[in-house]
Amino acid sequence: MPAEETKIVATGSSSSARIIAAGIVIAFCYWASTVLVTVLVAVLMAYFLDPVVTWLERMRVPRALGSLIVVLVTLAILAVLGYSLIERADQFGHDWPKYRAPLSAATLAVETRLENFEKHVSEIEPAPHPGEHVVAIAESHPVRDALVGRLNSLYVFILGATFVPFLVFFMLAAKRQVWHATMQLFPAGERTQVRDALADVTQVLRSYLMGTALVGLILILASWLFFWWLGLDFPFLTGLVSGLCNLVPYLGVILSWFPPLLVGLKQFHTVGPFLGIFTMLTFFHIVTANLLIPALVGWRVRLNALALTVALLFWGWMWGAMGLILAIPITAVIKVICDHVEGLQPVGRWLSA
Repeated sequence: MPAEETKIVATGSSSSARIIAAGIVIAFCYWASTVLVTVLVAVLMAYFLDPVVTWLERMRVPRALGSLIVVLVTLAILAVLGYSLIERADQFGHDWPKYRAPLSAATLAVETRLENFEKHVSEIEPAPHPGEHVVAIAESHPVRDALVGRLNSLYVFILGATFVPFLVFFMLAAKRQVWHATMQLFPAGERTQVRDALADVTQVLRSYLMGTALVGLILILASWLFFWWLGLDFPFLTGLVSGLCNLVPYLGVILSWFPPLLVGLKQFHTVGPFLGIFTMLTFFHIVTANLLIPALVGWRVRLNALALTVALLFWGWMWGAMGLILAIPITAVIKVICDHVEGLQPVGRWLSA
Protein backbone atom coordinates (compact mmCIF):
# COMPACT_ATOMS: atom_id res chain seq x y z
CA MET A 1 0.00 0.00 0.00
CA PRO A 2 1.44 3.45 -0.93
CA ALA A 3 2.55 5.76 1.87
CA GLU A 4 -0.15 8.36 1.09
CA GLU A 5 -2.97 5.78 1.34
CA THR A 6 -1.48 4.43 4.57
CA LYS A 7 -1.45 7.97 5.98
CA ILE A 8 -5.08 8.54 4.97
CA VAL A 9 -6.19 5.25 6.55
CA ALA A 10 -4.29 6.06 9.76
CA THR A 11 -5.83 9.53 9.91
CA GLY A 12 -9.33 8.12 9.39
CA SER A 13 -8.80 5.48 12.07
CA SER A 14 -7.51 8.14 14.49
CA SER A 15 -10.55 10.37 13.83
CA SER A 16 -12.94 7.45 14.33
CA ALA A 17 -11.22 6.52 17.59
CA ARG A 18 -11.54 10.10 18.84
CA ILE A 19 -15.23 10.22 17.96
CA ILE A 20 -15.87 6.91 19.74
CA ALA A 21 -13.86 8.07 22.77
CA ALA A 22 -15.83 11.34 22.88
CA GLY A 23 -19.10 9.41 22.73
CA ILE A 24 -17.99 7.18 25.59
CA VAL A 25 -17.01 10.20 27.69
CA ILE A 26 -20.33 11.95 27.02
CA ALA A 27 -22.29 8.80 27.88
CA PHE A 28 -20.30 8.39 31.08
CA CYS A 29 -20.90 12.04 32.05
CA TYR A 30 -24.63 11.56 31.48
CA TRP A 31 -25.12 8.28 33.33
CA ALA A 32 -22.69 9.10 36.16
CA SER A 33 -24.00 12.62 36.61
CA THR A 34 -24.66 12.25 40.35
CA VAL A 35 -21.12 11.10 41.10
CA LEU A 36 -19.43 13.63 38.81
CA VAL A 37 -21.49 16.60 39.99
CA THR A 38 -20.82 15.69 43.64
CA VAL A 39 -17.07 15.40 43.03
CA LEU A 40 -16.91 18.63 41.01
CA VAL A 41 -18.83 20.59 43.64
CA ALA A 42 -16.46 19.23 46.29
CA VAL A 43 -13.44 20.19 44.16
CA LEU A 44 -14.71 23.76 43.72
CA MET A 45 -15.40 24.11 47.44
CA ALA A 46 -11.94 22.72 48.24
CA TYR A 47 -10.32 25.28 45.93
CA PHE A 48 -12.40 28.02 47.55
CA LEU A 49 -11.52 27.01 51.13
CA ASP A 50 -7.88 26.04 50.57
CA PRO A 51 -6.47 29.58 51.18
CA VAL A 52 -8.06 29.59 54.65
CA VAL A 53 -6.57 26.17 55.47
CA THR A 54 -3.16 27.33 54.19
CA TRP A 55 -3.38 30.43 56.39
CA LEU A 56 -4.19 28.29 59.44
CA GLU A 57 -1.26 26.04 58.56
CA ARG A 58 1.03 29.08 58.59
CA MET A 59 -0.34 29.84 62.05
CA ARG A 60 1.07 26.43 63.11
CA VAL A 61 -2.30 24.64 63.03
CA PRO A 62 -1.91 21.08 61.65
CA ARG A 63 -3.40 20.81 58.19
CA ALA A 64 -5.83 18.03 59.10
CA LEU A 65 -7.11 19.98 62.11
CA GLY A 66 -7.33 23.19 60.08
CA SER A 67 -9.28 21.39 57.36
CA LEU A 68 -11.69 20.02 59.94
CA ILE A 69 -12.17 23.47 61.50
CA VAL A 70 -12.79 25.12 58.12
CA VAL A 71 -15.28 22.46 57.02
CA LEU A 72 -17.18 22.63 60.34
CA VAL A 73 -17.30 26.45 60.28
CA THR A 74 -18.54 26.36 56.67
CA LEU A 75 -21.25 23.86 57.58
CA ALA A 76 -22.27 26.05 60.55
CA ILE A 77 -22.54 29.14 58.32
CA LEU A 78 -24.60 27.21 55.78
CA ALA A 79 -26.82 25.88 58.58
CA VAL A 80 -27.45 29.41 59.90
CA LEU A 81 -28.27 30.67 56.40
CA GLY A 82 -30.50 27.66 55.79
CA TYR A 83 -32.35 28.21 59.06
CA SER A 84 -32.85 31.88 58.22
CA LEU A 85 -34.19 30.98 54.79
CA ILE A 86 -36.49 28.31 56.23
CA GLU A 87 -37.81 30.81 58.77
CA ARG A 88 -38.51 33.36 56.04
CA ALA A 89 -40.05 30.69 53.83
CA ASP A 90 -42.27 29.56 56.72
CA GLN A 91 -43.45 33.13 57.18
CA PHE A 92 -44.11 33.31 53.46
CA GLY A 93 -46.10 30.08 53.74
CA HIS A 94 -48.32 31.58 56.46
CA ASP A 95 -49.08 34.51 54.16
CA TRP A 96 -49.65 32.25 51.15
CA PRO A 97 -53.46 32.71 51.11
CA LYS A 98 -52.87 36.40 50.42
CA TYR A 99 -50.69 35.55 47.42
CA ARG A 100 -52.95 32.78 46.18
CA ALA A 101 -55.86 35.09 45.24
CA PRO A 102 -54.03 37.07 42.48
CA LEU A 103 -52.30 33.90 41.27
CA SER A 104 -55.65 32.10 41.06
CA ALA A 105 -57.15 35.01 39.15
CA ALA A 106 -54.27 35.03 36.67
CA THR A 107 -54.42 31.26 36.29
CA LEU A 108 -58.18 31.37 35.75
CA ALA A 109 -57.79 34.00 33.03
CA VAL A 110 -55.16 31.89 31.25
CA GLU A 111 -57.31 28.74 31.52
CA THR A 112 -60.32 30.60 30.13
CA ARG A 113 -58.34 31.75 27.12
CA LEU A 114 -57.02 28.22 26.55
CA GLU A 115 -60.52 26.76 26.75
CA ASN A 116 -61.79 29.29 24.20
CA PHE A 117 -58.89 28.44 21.92
CA GLU A 118 -59.61 24.71 22.23
CA LYS A 119 -63.26 25.29 21.35
CA HIS A 120 -62.29 27.13 18.18
CA VAL A 121 -59.86 24.36 17.27
CA SER A 122 -62.48 21.67 17.87
CA GLU A 123 -64.87 23.51 15.55
CA ILE A 124 -62.28 23.46 12.78
CA GLU A 125 -61.37 19.81 13.38
CA PRO A 126 -63.13 17.44 10.91
CA ALA A 127 -65.81 15.14 12.30
CA PRO A 128 -65.01 11.42 12.46
CA HIS A 129 -66.25 9.35 9.53
CA PRO A 130 -68.90 6.68 10.12
CA GLY A 131 -67.44 3.34 11.00
CA GLU A 132 -64.25 4.76 12.50
CA HIS A 133 -63.27 3.42 15.88
CA VAL A 134 -62.31 5.93 18.53
CA VAL A 135 -59.54 4.67 20.78
CA ALA A 136 -59.58 5.99 24.32
CA ILE A 137 -56.19 6.62 25.85
CA ALA A 138 -55.89 6.47 29.60
CA GLU A 139 -54.85 9.80 31.05
CA SER A 140 -51.67 9.99 33.02
CA HIS A 141 -51.44 11.46 36.49
CA PRO A 142 -49.22 14.53 36.10
CA VAL A 143 -49.33 15.45 39.78
CA ARG A 144 -48.26 11.98 40.88
CA ASP A 145 -45.59 11.78 38.17
CA ALA A 146 -44.23 15.20 39.11
CA LEU A 147 -44.21 14.29 42.80
CA VAL A 148 -42.32 11.05 42.18
CA GLY A 149 -39.83 12.88 39.98
CA ARG A 150 -39.27 15.55 42.64
CA LEU A 151 -38.78 12.91 45.34
CA ASN A 152 -36.18 11.15 43.21
CA SER A 153 -34.39 14.45 42.56
CA LEU A 154 -34.51 15.30 46.27
CA TYR A 155 -33.05 11.90 47.16
CA VAL A 156 -30.20 12.38 44.68
CA PHE A 157 -29.54 15.90 46.01
CA ILE A 158 -29.46 14.77 49.66
CA LEU A 159 -27.22 11.82 48.77
CA GLY A 160 -24.75 14.08 46.97
CA ALA A 161 -24.84 16.79 49.65
CA THR A 162 -24.07 14.18 52.33
CA PHE A 163 -20.81 13.20 50.66
CA VAL A 164 -19.61 16.73 49.81
CA PRO A 165 -18.31 17.69 53.32
CA PHE A 166 -16.31 14.45 53.60
CA LEU A 167 -14.85 14.87 50.12
CA VAL A 168 -13.91 18.49 50.83
CA PHE A 169 -12.22 17.51 54.10
CA PHE A 170 -10.20 14.72 52.49
CA MET A 171 -9.19 16.95 49.58
CA LEU A 172 -8.03 19.72 51.92
CA ALA A 173 -6.31 17.48 54.45
CA ALA A 174 -4.51 15.27 51.90
CA LYS A 175 -3.74 17.99 49.36
CA ARG A 176 0.02 17.32 49.21
CA GLN A 177 -0.39 13.55 49.04
CA VAL A 178 -2.96 13.85 46.23
CA TRP A 179 -0.71 16.28 44.36
CA HIS A 180 2.30 13.94 44.67
CA ALA A 181 0.23 10.90 43.63
CA THR A 182 -1.09 12.82 40.61
CA MET A 183 2.46 13.65 39.52
CA GLN A 184 3.39 9.97 39.70
CA LEU A 185 0.75 9.15 37.08
CA PHE A 186 2.85 10.84 34.37
CA PRO A 187 6.32 10.07 33.00
CA ALA A 188 9.20 12.01 34.57
CA GLY A 189 9.75 14.05 31.42
CA GLU A 190 6.17 15.36 31.38
CA ARG A 191 5.80 16.22 35.06
CA THR A 192 6.99 19.80 34.70
CA GLN A 193 4.38 20.47 32.03
CA VAL A 194 1.69 18.75 34.12
CA ARG A 195 2.73 20.77 37.18
CA ASP A 196 2.42 24.03 35.23
CA ALA A 197 -0.99 22.99 33.87
CA LEU A 198 -2.29 22.11 37.34
CA ALA A 199 -0.96 25.39 38.71
CA ASP A 200 -2.84 27.28 35.99
CA VAL A 201 -6.00 25.25 36.71
CA THR A 202 -5.68 26.15 40.39
CA GLN A 203 -5.26 29.83 39.63
CA VAL A 204 -8.15 29.89 37.15
CA LEU A 205 -10.58 28.08 39.44
CA ARG A 206 -9.60 30.12 42.50
CA SER A 207 -9.92 33.39 40.59
CA TYR A 208 -13.27 32.30 39.17
CA LEU A 209 -14.63 31.27 42.56
CA MET A 210 -13.43 34.38 44.38
CA GLY A 211 -14.64 36.68 41.63
CA THR A 212 -18.01 34.95 41.32
CA ALA A 213 -18.53 35.02 45.09
CA LEU A 214 -17.78 38.75 45.18
CA VAL A 215 -20.09 39.45 42.22
CA GLY A 216 -22.84 37.35 43.83
CA LEU A 217 -22.47 39.24 47.12
CA ILE A 218 -22.74 42.57 45.30
CA LEU A 219 -25.84 41.40 43.43
CA ILE A 220 -27.51 40.11 46.60
CA LEU A 221 -26.82 43.34 48.51
CA ALA A 222 -27.99 45.53 45.62
CA SER A 223 -31.19 43.50 45.16
CA TRP A 224 -31.83 43.43 48.91
CA LEU A 225 -31.44 47.22 49.26
CA PHE A 226 -33.60 47.86 46.21
CA PHE A 227 -36.42 45.60 47.44
CA TRP A 228 -36.17 47.13 50.93
CA TRP A 229 -36.41 50.65 49.47
CA LEU A 230 -39.38 49.53 47.37
CA GLY A 231 -41.14 48.20 50.47
CA LEU A 232 -41.37 44.64 49.15
CA ASP A 233 -42.13 41.93 51.68
CA PHE A 234 -39.27 39.55 52.57
CA PRO A 235 -36.60 41.79 50.98
CA PHE A 236 -33.64 39.68 52.15
CA LEU A 237 -35.07 36.33 51.04
CA THR A 238 -36.24 37.79 47.72
CA GLY A 239 -32.94 39.61 47.20
CA LEU A 240 -30.94 36.46 47.97
CA VAL A 241 -32.84 34.26 45.51
CA SER A 242 -33.08 36.96 42.84
CA GLY A 243 -29.41 37.90 43.15
CA LEU A 244 -28.24 34.31 42.85
CA CYS A 245 -30.50 33.75 39.84
CA ASN A 246 -29.09 36.91 38.25
CA LEU A 247 -25.65 35.29 38.24
CA VAL A 248 -26.73 32.79 35.57
CA PRO A 249 -25.50 34.02 32.17
CA TYR A 250 -28.19 35.13 29.71
CA LEU A 251 -31.15 33.42 31.40
CA GLY A 252 -30.39 34.92 34.80
CA VAL A 253 -32.11 38.23 34.10
CA ILE A 254 -35.42 36.45 33.42
CA LEU A 255 -35.03 34.05 36.35
CA SER A 256 -34.38 36.97 38.70
CA TRP A 257 -37.79 38.47 37.85
CA PHE A 258 -39.83 35.61 39.30
CA PRO A 259 -39.12 35.97 43.07
CA PRO A 260 -40.13 39.67 43.28
CA LEU A 261 -43.01 39.04 40.88
CA LEU A 262 -44.38 36.29 43.12
CA VAL A 263 -43.95 38.32 46.32
CA GLY A 264 -45.23 41.56 44.81
CA LEU A 265 -48.54 40.14 43.62
CA LYS A 266 -50.04 40.75 47.07
CA GLN A 267 -48.75 44.32 47.42
CA PHE A 268 -48.88 45.85 43.95
CA HIS A 269 -52.03 45.98 41.85
CA THR A 270 -50.70 48.03 38.94
CA VAL A 271 -48.12 47.35 36.25
CA GLY A 272 -45.84 50.26 37.22
CA PRO A 273 -43.97 48.69 40.19
CA PHE A 274 -43.36 45.48 38.26
CA LEU A 275 -41.95 47.41 35.31
CA GLY A 276 -39.66 49.21 37.73
CA ILE A 277 -38.52 45.91 39.24
CA PHE A 278 -37.90 44.33 35.83
CA THR A 279 -36.00 47.42 34.65
CA MET A 280 -33.77 47.60 37.74
CA LEU A 281 -32.97 43.86 37.74
CA THR A 282 -32.17 44.05 34.02
CA PHE A 283 -29.86 46.98 34.78
CA PHE A 284 -28.16 44.90 37.49
CA HIS A 285 -27.67 42.06 35.02
CA ILE A 286 -26.23 44.35 32.33
CA VAL A 287 -23.78 45.93 34.78
CA THR A 288 -22.80 42.50 36.07
CA ALA A 289 -22.29 40.97 32.63
CA ASN A 290 -20.42 43.92 31.12
CA LEU A 291 -18.49 45.41 34.05
CA LEU A 292 -18.28 43.24 37.16
CA ILE A 293 -17.71 39.79 35.64
CA PRO A 294 -15.13 41.00 33.05
CA ALA A 295 -13.29 42.95 35.77
CA LEU A 296 -13.40 40.32 38.53
CA VAL A 297 -13.78 37.01 36.67
CA GLY A 298 -13.36 37.28 32.92
CA TRP A 299 -9.76 38.50 32.95
CA ARG A 300 -8.69 35.09 34.18
CA VAL A 301 -11.22 32.75 32.58
CA ARG A 302 -11.02 34.28 29.08
CA LEU A 303 -13.82 32.42 27.29
CA ASN A 304 -15.49 33.89 24.23
CA ALA A 305 -19.25 34.39 24.09
CA LEU A 306 -19.87 31.57 21.60
CA ALA A 307 -17.90 29.00 23.62
CA LEU A 308 -19.66 30.13 26.80
CA THR A 309 -23.10 29.80 25.20
CA VAL A 310 -22.38 26.34 23.78
CA ALA A 311 -20.99 25.22 27.14
CA LEU A 312 -24.10 26.43 28.97
CA LEU A 313 -26.37 24.66 26.49
CA PHE A 314 -24.42 21.41 26.60
CA TRP A 315 -23.87 21.12 30.35
CA GLY A 316 -27.36 22.42 31.07
CA TRP A 317 -28.76 19.64 28.87
CA MET A 318 -26.42 17.12 30.49
CA TRP A 319 -26.88 17.98 34.19
CA GLY A 320 -29.75 20.46 34.38
CA ALA A 321 -29.41 23.34 36.83
CA MET A 322 -26.10 22.06 38.20
CA GLY A 323 -24.79 21.93 34.65
CA LEU A 324 -25.50 25.66 34.25
CA ILE A 325 -23.58 26.35 37.46
CA LEU A 326 -20.60 24.15 36.57
CA ALA A 327 -20.43 24.95 32.84
CA ILE A 328 -18.05 27.91 33.12
CA PRO A 329 -15.44 26.33 35.44
CA ILE A 330 -15.49 23.06 33.47
CA THR A 331 -14.96 24.90 30.18
CA ALA A 332 -12.25 27.08 31.74
CA VAL A 333 -10.37 23.97 32.91
CA ILE A 334 -10.73 22.39 29.45
CA LYS A 335 -9.24 25.55 27.94
CA VAL A 336 -6.25 25.46 30.32
CA ILE A 337 -5.62 21.80 29.48
CA CYS A 338 -5.85 22.54 25.75
CA ASP A 339 -3.35 25.40 26.15
CA HIS A 340 -0.78 23.00 27.65
CA VAL A 341 -1.26 20.11 25.18
CA GLU A 342 0.42 20.82 21.87
CA GLY A 343 -2.12 18.99 19.73
CA LEU A 344 -5.06 20.75 21.40
CA GLN A 345 -3.73 24.31 21.43
CA PRO A 346 -5.90 25.35 18.43
CA VAL A 347 -8.97 24.34 20.46
CA GLY A 348 -7.74 26.48 23.36
CA ARG A 349 -7.23 29.45 21.05
CA TRP A 350 -10.74 28.98 19.65
CA LEU A 351 -12.25 28.93 23.14
CA SER A 352 -10.62 32.26 23.96
CA ALA A 353 -10.89 33.90 20.53
